[in-house]
Amino acid sequence: MNALLIMLLSFAGYLLMYRLYGRFIGRRIFAISDENIAPSVEMEDGLDYVPTRKEIIFGHHFTSIAGTGPIVGPAIAIIWGWLPALLWVFVGSIMMGAVHDLGSLIISMRNKGKSISDYTAKYINSRSRLFFFVIVFLELWIVIAIFGMVIAIIFSMFPTSVIPVWLQIPIAITLGFILYRRGGSFGLWSLIAVILMYATIILGSFVPLELPTVMGIPATGVWTIILLLYAFVASVLPVTVLLQPRDFINAYQLVIAMLLLTVGVIFASFSGNLTIVAPAFQASPAEAPPLWPFLFITIACGAISGFHALVSSGTSAKQVRRESDALFVGYGSMLVEGALATLVIIAVAAGIGMGYTSANGEYLSGVAAWTQQYSSWAAASGMGSKITAFVDGASNMITTIGLPREIAVVIMGVFVASFAGTTLDTATRIQRYVVTELFTELRLHAFQNRYISTGFVVITAALLAFASGANGAGALSLWPLFGAVNQTLAALALIIVTLYLKRAGGFKWIYAGIPAAFMSVMTIWAAILNQVEYGSSHNLLLQIINAAIILIVLWVTVEGVLQFFRPTSDAPVVAGQGGKA
Repeated sequence: MNALLIMLLSFAGYLLMYRLYGRFIGRRIFAISDENIAPSVEMEDGLDYVPTRKEIIFGHHFTSIAGTGPIVGPAIAIIWGWLPALLWVFVGSIMMGAVHDLGSLIISMRNKGKSISDYTAKYINSRSRLFFFVIVFLELWIVIAIFGMVIAIIFSMFPTSVIPVWLQIPIAITLGFILYRRGGSFGLWSLIAVILMYATIILGSFVPLELPTVMGIPATGVWTIILLLYAFVASVLPVTVLLQPRDFINAYQLVIAMLLLTVGVIFASFSGNLTIVAPAFQASPAEAPPLWPFLFITIACGAISGFHALVSSGTSAKQVRRESDALFVGYGSMLVEGALATLVIIAVAAGIGMGYTSANGEYLSGVAAWTQQYSSWAAASGMGSKITAFVDGASNMITTIGLPREIAVVIMGVFVASFAGTTLDTATRIQRYVVTELFTELRLHAFQNRYISTGFVVITAALLAFASGANGAGALSLWPLFGAVNQTLAALALIIVTLYLKRAGGFKWIYAGIPAAFMSVMTIWAAILNQVEYGSSHNLLLQIINAAIILIVLWVTVEGVLQFFRPTSDAPVVAGQGGKA
């Protein structure tokens, strides 16, 4: 199938479904109403609760949920063929992921901006709330510990991206100061910030930066320490100082990168250089696990991801200024992520075939280039190799526009590293909320201090990161569990959304209930197969944690089903019909 046709049909489908299905879900199912006062307005504190215009909060929300997820997942899963990957991204993002994200956001906004783990007690029971906290803490613990390593890997592969990524911080802080303190022109200063950001990209292409070993700590370990310290500072600052402005200019970066990729697909297609070299379907790739259920675990961001529920109910619910903005922020950003995942699929299915130089210096093109990258599951599943596959494929397409390849590589490298960075600092802030909620419940009130709770978050992440040595790669031991944990969280979040809609009356629950059932089956199925694999490889650590995950998802699922069929007399009033739910 033609890559240009895939892109055009997918994009048209996303736009159409946002207007039809998205608006239907928002208005008819969740009964979005601006009569409800948003927690950002009701509880405004200038630190975490800050009412924000939807364009800015969209930038924060999208760059937080995206990270490297919609790049790495599709770039690995294409080993089963571009068609299954594309179908799951398209259908999953519209029917499951966007409903999951919007539902988590709306419910949190109607519960004073509390996290999804906290309001689980209201819709199931306190036991389930505790289990939910365990899953959430585990996921964020892995994310924070691993993303320092991820960014370090990106800096190692693309040293030209280092200076641009770090210079984004003073640019963002200055932008926030001008907009919020000086009342500067939103459009003018945003444009200036973006121009400066791309000027740093040109600078970075001429000044690559590589860290040496410091006091016996390799570069990856040094970067991990620096990034965790940065995450601490970013998490305790008011959102208007760094979080919002940095994520906002990163959203511009996203738009520009996606425009470059889109135009690149068009130019490369018309020049006759862009041909899909990946197979449409490959049932049994070498050494790969079965497509069912692992496709739905491997591709998370881009289709549906439990981490999105944490962002929706963590930072975004505290900043969306009115409920009508939630549709654009929650549902819309998920579809944009689906569009990004579609471009990634095209880049690794076709763009890589335009040619690249392998690690041993051999130049490959066409089917040979794709086969080299995807010769086996082991070759396909490495994070570094998949980021490289995307950057190479994307840069190939962009160069057809006329941009020098060196600049195209830097743009894509900065794009990936910046998104990983925003996920890191958002995850740290969300983990602070989670720790504060949990320890406050346990009457450890010292953790209400944001410096103490954030310190706990960063220190525990550092302990995991350096558990296996000075290279900061300790979290890699738990990385095989991340997909299962993440999609388990998505299933549990959908169960909460289903119960919320059930209490609202009628058959509205079905729009979240069917995705909840599907994701529950897929995650339990995958977790059981993983347990067998971990047992055969005698990996006791992964066996213990994976067994706990299986028990938790089964427990919460059963509790959710029992709650679903239990009569209730305290059904909430649906927003738009007299009050808040």
